[in-house]
Amino acid sequence: MPHINFTTDLIDFIARAPTAFHAARSAGDILAGRGFVEIHESSPWQPLPPGSYFIRRNDSSLIAFTLAGEKPSLTGLRMAGAHTDSPGLKLKPIPGRINHSYLQFGVEVYGGALLAPWFDRDLSLAGRVTWQDKDGAIGSSLIDFRRPIGVIPSLAIHLDREVNKNRSINKQTDLVPIVMLLEDDRLPDLNTILLEQLVRQYPKISPAAVTDHELFFYDSQPPAFVGLQNEFIAGSRLDNLLSCYALIQALLDSRTRQNSLVVLNDHEEIGSLSGTGARGPFLQSVLERLLPKTDERRCCLSRSLFISVDNAHGVHPNFAGKHDRNHRPLLNYGPVIKHNANQHYATDSRTAAYFRRLCQRAAVPVQDFVMRNDLACGSTLGPITAAELGVAVVDVGVPSLAMHSIREMTGSRDGWYLYNALKEFFSSSGPDDDRPESSPQ
Repeated sequence: MPHINFTTDLIDFIARAPTAFHAARSAGDILAGRGFVEIHESSPWQPLPPGSYFIRRNDSSLIAFTLAGEKPSLTGLRMAGAHTDSPGLKLKPIPGRINHSYLQFGVEVYGGALLAPWFDRDLSLAGRVTWQDKDGAIGSSLIDFRRPIGVIPSLAIHLDREVNKNRSINKQTDLVPIVMLLEDDRLPDLNTILLEQLVRQYPKISPAAVTDHELFFYDSQPPAFVGLQNEFIAGSRLDNLLSCYALIQALLDSRTRQNSLVVLNDHEEIGSLSGTGARGPFLQSVLERLLPKTDERRCCLSRSLFISVDNAHGVHPNFAGKHDRNHRPLLNYGPVIKHNANQHYATDSRTAAYFRRLCQRAAVPVQDFVMRNDLACGSTLGPITAAELGVAVVDVGVPSLAMHSIREMTGSRDGWYLYNALKEFFSSSGPDDDRPESSPQ
């Protein structure tokens, strides 16, 4: 079954991408393997010939684009975006502490993580380390311990009889992973531990000392099919690596080459305000270099559509009352169009209608979501991109359960449905047939 093959490859992609750094690297490797040429912001760009290209920034964000030969100012750009980061636990700069012979590593909570599921999981550690060689030259490398090295044990119920009635989690004192049992009170040097891991992974480099790090704990259990008929997948970082993978594969597998662009931003989970986030200049700077003339760039954007792809809230069978009664997306019933009157999602009637038509062409079911009035709505890259560029945007995503947990859940068909709708988007030809922004009669 095609959706099983697609989802199996998706699971493999997520397992190789425990951090945003690894996600951007894996996406770049996939693109390079299919003929995309990596270019660099630090190098001058001559007018690029028709072809396929990608750029990475800070190792954690990526933009890929195809140029078909026709001027983007006349055709517009088929643009779409997702984010590479997920909520989690980030290692503090000086994390080591000893408590009753246990070595523990202090962490910061990154983003809006659902904290309770982090207890009693087999945790590994991955991210980026910066090092110096014997001559003082600075380099950076990605590392991944790839095995369980830590755990945050729950307190036994015998010591807290009220835990199932009224549990609160203190981020500072309760979420401190245990990583080692010590024989004495000497604190191991973290940088030495990281240096040893670095040498194991990269025997051809010669780092003399690790100086700094950006490391995250993650669930070492890989994503997996779940359900009596493999109807679901469960795993970490489905929000939003599922969207990243679907976008990259749809761009690669489009039937015809069009002027298209995919952006994978870091830092969405913490507000996108960074040099690699959607509030930063990454996308804008690439568009300015592709279309240096302001008038042509504005013409291009007026003919373009941006699809913001980020997981949506599927209806939970135990908590169906948390959804608006007419907007309860189901897993395996197709991607969701997300609406919000206060522009936390950037969808409007035209962009929604355009996405419905894409789904119809791709023979993909489609659903709608709007938050209850008495619950706060999240946000996405969509409104930020709409405000920064003035481009038409539709917010969509696959329905999911347990969003922001260490182990989320989606339908095993929905990634495949999303991929097919996005492939139709990147394959469609002609601005006149496909623009969602034609004037009302």
